[in-house]
Amino acid sequence: MKTLLGMTNDLSQALQKKDQNIINAMHLVRVSKQQLQMLRDGGWEDLLKEVSSFCEKNNIEILNMDEKFVAPGRSRRDVEETTNLHHFRVEVFYFVIDLQIRELNDRFNEVNTELLICMAYLDPSNVFSAFDKQKLIRLAKFYPSDFSPVELMVLESQLGTYILDVRSRAELSNVMGICELAIKLVKLKMDDTYPLVYLLMKLALLLPVATATVERAFSSMKIMKTRLRNRMRDEWMNDSLVAYIERGILKTIDNDTIMNRFQNMKTRRGVL
Repeated sequence: MKTLLGMTNDLSQALQKKDQNIINAMHLVRVSKQQLQMLRDGGWEDLLKEVSSFCEKNNIEILNMDEKFVAPGRSRRDVEETTNLHHFRVEVFYFVIDLQIRELNDRFNEVNTELLICMAYLDPSNVFSAFDKQKLIRLAKFYPSDFSPVELMVLESQLGTYILDVRSRAELSNVMGICELAIKLVKLKMDDTYPLVYLLMKLALLLPVATATVERAFSSMKIMKTRLRNRMRDEWMNDSLVAYIERGILKTIDNDTIMNRFQNMKTRRGVL
């Protein structure tokens, strides 16, 4: 676990920073995935040697990996045909790494990662040094209902004019962050001049809402994840967290509506 957590520590620290660089954070996600995969593919033997060495130094009995694995509290008669080697390598080592990789893939799939990276090219820091027209066109393509093929062509033209304009304005030279930039554009009436660029900016500003939701979820975990709830399955825990986090919304739903909803569920029909 020390090795595993060490690989994702830099990523964890980067994602918690208020002034995080999205591009660097997404690169760290990819690096973490690669490290975990490399550990899975070739890290077992080194780990086994390290554990064996630790046991020898501390006079701890080393298990024979070729013997049958016996779970604590179970009789040898009831054990399955599984060796210690198979249990610790497949059911523990591979399982934990696969779980971590799967979590990273679920949270940061290719689409989400590319979306976040493209959004970062709107950043006005250092006189819009991150600006990349093609990346921003790519960002707009993630919103086909907001940008038609014709509007994408217009956006490309607007972006070319927009970047020359904003870089030449002294009042925008010290702007930090997309939110502050959007406010400045409205004050300068530039949202009317570059409507599609401003629309793209507004869509990008919706993404931090997801980050805030995650922060609220982690904060709520400290309250919800008691010793008893540690035994819950993930789906049940997620449902409980939603009910706790969004309790303001749930308070507006009356009991009759909830009971009717429950009764109409085909797989869980019941009489209340």
